[in-house]
Amino acid sequence: MPQRTPLMAVTGSTLVLAAPTSTPASASAPAPVRPSPARTRGPYARLFALPGTRGFTAGNLLARLPMGMFGISAVMMIAGQRGSYALAGAVTATGLAATAVVAPWTARLVDRHGQARIAVPATVIAALGSLCLVVCVRTGAPAWTLFASYAATATTPNIGGLSRARWTHLLPREAHHTAMSFEQAADELCYLLGPVLAALLCTSVFPEAGTLTGAALLLTGMLVFTAHRATEPPPAGRRSVGGPSPVRALFPLLALFLATGVVFGSMEVTSVAHLAGLGLGAASGPVLALQAAGSCAAGLLYGTLRPRSLRACLAALAGAMTLPWAAAATGSLPLLAGALLLAGTATAPVMVTAMSRVQAVTPEGRLNEGMTLAVTAILAGIAAGSATAGLAVDHLGTTTAYALPAMAALFALFVRRPSDRTRVVLTTGARDPQ
Repeated sequence: MPQRTPLMAVTGSTLVLAAPTSTPASASAPAPVRPSPARTRGPYARLFALPGTRGFTAGNLLARLPMGMFGISAVMMIAGQRGSYALAGAVTATGLAATAVVAPWTARLVDRHGQARIAVPATVIAALGSLCLVVCVRTGAPAWTLFASYAATATTPNIGGLSRARWTHLLPREAHHTAMSFEQAADELCYLLGPVLAALLCTSVFPEAGTLTGAALLLTGMLVFTAHRATEPPPAGRRSVGGPSPVRALFPLLALFLATGVVFGSMEVTSVAHLAGLGLGAASGPVLALQAAGSCAAGLLYGTLRPRSLRACLAALAGAMTLPWAAAATGSLPLLAGALLLAGTATAPVMVTAMSRVQAVTPEGRLNEGMTLAVTAILAGIAAGSATAGLAVDHLGTTTAYALPAMAALFALFVRRPSDRTRVVLTTGARDPQ
């Protein structure tokens, strides 16, 4: 009697529908098996095949782009209207300090009550703060009102952390590496395009255009992002987030993120000063964009490869950060541009792997808070690196100042003894005991 093939079969993770056919006993050799479509797709195509992921990613990118716009927009607007870069710098520094205090609390509320319930009103407050800043600058209000207005923008949710939390909720552990690599590439892309767009708006339209556009993009993107409720992680509730802060579990990693922020801040200030000293100040933007472009490309490529240990990634970063130092000694712009491009390729693997470790060691129900603490440490490192590099440039010269990012990267390597178990954590789902 002829055998019947099943109507359904599961191959890997793909459900295959088959029409019933008769197979005679004297059948010839079976037809070759075609590879499953899910197997032939690239890793990023598999990410965005999940329902809702394209929608929340579109909103995430819209809301993330202003993160690279607000700082330079505020500086150009305040300095243009008030004629003081010192005031502009002090206002933006106050905003960073307020963010360092407020952002972890906002993230904790998100973990407790859910993304849509907290992120939308927090974004509205931040957007109103930006609008208030524009009004105060435009009307010549007292200086203290600028500080108060910009401090209100500290309620801006960590959109990158919200998106990473969604991927963590939706994907199995073995797919997290690709998702985190995409998110890092998105960070770099937005910080690459944001300042360019802000400078264009502030100079070509009117000084307040950058801040207004950033506020509109932030609010629109957050509304689109939170509208996709099916992909939102469930809130942990009061009991799950009522324990001790995750700072203790994350402390060694926070020191690492702080050192990495020093790398970013010192490299940017030193490069701007070095190029200005060569009479090439106009090239600062494009040259620094190469570093971000290298990191963006490396992040996307890293997502298609097997994850490496954090120690290996940090060692590569420490080596790569010596390249701009060596190139600066030659006084050659092409060599410096190439060195910054190569240095940028080493940053994305560090950030992706370190963020994956943050996921592994953060207590249950505190993921947004843990990732926001990491971002806060990076911002603190950027501020410290910028200030230290400025002092080094004034007293030691720009070539010597390029030693700062190299030293900070080396410190990040030795600030703890990163274990090769990172790869095990990523692939097996085991929690990092350290």
